[in-house]
Amino acid sequence: MRAAGRPHPVRRVAGQVWLWPAPAMLCVGGYELGIPELWRDEVTTWTVATRSPGDLLGLLRHTDASNGAYYLLMHVWTSVFGDSATALRLPSVLAMAGAAAFVALTAQRLFGGRVAAISGGLLFTAVPQISRYAQEARSYAVVTCAVAGATWFLLRALDRPTPRRWAPYCGAMAVAGAGHLIAFATLAGQSAVVLLHLWRTRGAVRRRLLRQYPAAVLVATLPVVPVVVLGSRQSGRQLGWIGTPTFDQLRHFGEPLFGSAGVFHTFVLLGLLALVGPGHRLPSLQLLLLAVVPVVAVWLVSRGSTSYFVDRYLLFTVPAWAALAGGAVQTVYSAVAAAARRSRTPRQVRAAGAVLAVGLIAVPAVVALPTQSLVRYPGSHSMSRAPYRAAAALITAGYRPGDGLATPLGDQGWAMVGDGVSYYLPKGVRPYPVFVDRTAVQARSLFPTTCPRPAACLGPGQRVWLVVLGNTTDPLGVVPAEQARALRARYGPPERVTPLGGMTLALLDGATH
Repeated sequence: MRAAGRPHPVRRVAGQVWLWPAPAMLCVGGYELGIPELWRDEVTTWTVATRSPGDLLGLLRHTDASNGAYYLLMHVWTSVFGDSATALRLPSVLAMAGAAAFVALTAQRLFGGRVAAISGGLLFTAVPQISRYAQEARSYAVVTCAVAGATWFLLRALDRPTPRRWAPYCGAMAVAGAGHLIAFATLAGQSAVVLLHLWRTRGAVRRRLLRQYPAAVLVATLPVVPVVVLGSRQSGRQLGWIGTPTFDQLRHFGEPLFGSAGVFHTFVLLGLLALVGPGHRLPSLQLLLLAVVPVVAVWLVSRGSTSYFVDRYLLFTVPAWAALAGGAVQTVYSAVAAAARRSRTPRQVRAAGAVLAVGLIAVPAVVALPTQSLVRYPGSHSMSRAPYRAAAALITAGYRPGDGLATPLGDQGWAMVGDGVSYYLPKGVRPYPVFVDRTAVQARSLFPTTCPRPAACLGPGQRVWLVVLGNTTDPLGVVPAEQARALRARYGPPERVTPLGGMTLALLDGATH
């Protein structure tokens, strides 16, 4: 029998603030999850995660160690759930749902209201880049969830600094750093929040915090030291494509981070509104430090020899912005409700007016979002504009056992054309690789190595499917000259050329030459 005055378990669960945004994020992220075509980074995840443990660890010793923990997670995941596009992306959907829950919990702790919690979590769900990376088989969603969790655990520990409260914070930060080293930039914002707390705290609590926070950071960092060491050695080679960020990029960092200038400016205005709310100045300032200081820290570090200033690398700062926006909605709700009470308006009318006031803030924020934040089109993830699926469909339709497949290697290996096309080929269609000296697995790399003598690496087949980047009517004019000569000498001109939008597929048949 339930104790008197104790709420029913179902009602108690239904009253949890995270129960609104987390399922909403699952719905938004899970909608048509498998339809968008994998793009090259997701293809990379697939190729690495499906290697044997020995081959995977061998790769990480040479390259991409900063994503090593995520690859190991995905290796276990794909071993259990398979490697379909839906299966590859599902961990990201679950992680973003967790992040939405932590946003709600953080907003509730700082602003003390269900309105702030629920609206903050829902606004987080509606950010275009959040729903976009919830559908991506990369580590960004996992890192965002880990940092959002670390924020909530940090705030709890600051209220009462005990080892039991620091332990989950250490775990969350270790996951964030192992998932992507750039996430450790959030320590800059967290340290600023701790300093602000120390300034307002006195006595034994202050002394305890001075000891425990540095110890917690050390404990969180220690498991990630191997990743830091390997990642620092590999960063120059892997991140050379990122240019040194300008001050103008820092000024406009929120536009690519949120998906559009309108969405970012909406969140900025909501943040300013939260700052002026009665009793909300301190929590709003804490969230601003968590949202902005890591971005500035990454920008400053990126002014050195290696740049890390890429919008998706900073995705972990969005939860702080969303919790801040929830505080703005709480401010409006409280103001309208207080005014209604003073005027002795009936309770039902007060509630309706408060809800209307919340709508005036939250609805425009959602309406401002681009359509793709909630609805994905099939090519929405194809940053590389490489239609792997279309090329695979044509190859499958015309495939004969013994066919070869020639794709860009060397300087164009980043496009992952061979692996991307192979992912969409059915199991019975496996053309052998042309111009490959060593496979990516043999080379302990993300990419195969090119054969130094193309004529000797054409293989035994009478036909070769040639896939090149870009739309062209002369695909042999795109490949390196020595490879083009070898193909022409053996197979003659292409029998069939099909531009696909971003790539061109050609069939070379030696029997007709």
